[in-house]
Amino acid sequence: MLKIDYSELLEKLEILFPNAGCELIYHNIYELTVAVMISAQTTDKKVNTVTPELFRKYPDISSLSKANIMEVEQIIKPIGLAKTKASNMIKFAKMVINEFNGNIPSTLEELTTLPGIGRKTANVVLSEGYKIQRIAVDTHVERTSKRLNLSNIDSSVLQVEKDLMDYFPHEKWHRAHHLLLFFGRYMCKSQNPDCINCPFKQHCIKQKSV
Repeated sequence: MLKIDYSELLEKLEILFPNAGCELIYHNIYELTVAVMISAQTTDKKVNTVTPELFRKYPDISSLSKANIMEVEQIIKPIGLAKTKASNMIKFAKMVINEFNGNIPSTLEELTTLPGIGRKTANVVLSEGYKIQRIAVDTHVERTSKRLNLSNIDSSVLQVEKDLMDYFPHEKWHRAHHLLLFFGRYMCKSQNPDCINCPFKQHCIKQKSV
């Protein structure tokens, strides 16, 4: 199966999702990092329902580092995994204070040393927060990349990231991430994808297997 040209892919995705972008509501790098951290296994919309109260009570890294874990748990309880997320948030804040002088680091290597921050979260912080070209591979990006034959079906998340970085020009990484994410979130869903309206049928391994 021929791989679609990246420019054609991005052009068609731009038509489908011209407003693709970060759906988390944040005002600074601290809020962005925390919001991405707690977005695991939930939706951005749900995260946005708890962050106003969370950031009202803990407006900066210093206040979060001194937070009572039970109070944090109560605020973020509606999004699930509250105990683990609250623990990681406070540990994260303390480590940023103690090891990075209160400044959230801007390198992948340093970010991934922090509690609650894996490679995907770090890439979002770098790309969205620090405007450094990266491709964050979440479940939507991984699924769509494999269905569109941009990466092998059995590739690891890290391999998918590398394949996408090779496929797209460096200056397109940030935009490609958002477009593939929206494509996976709103059209090429895990269950019941909207294949009828999809412009990439001839490139989709899912269609070829039907």
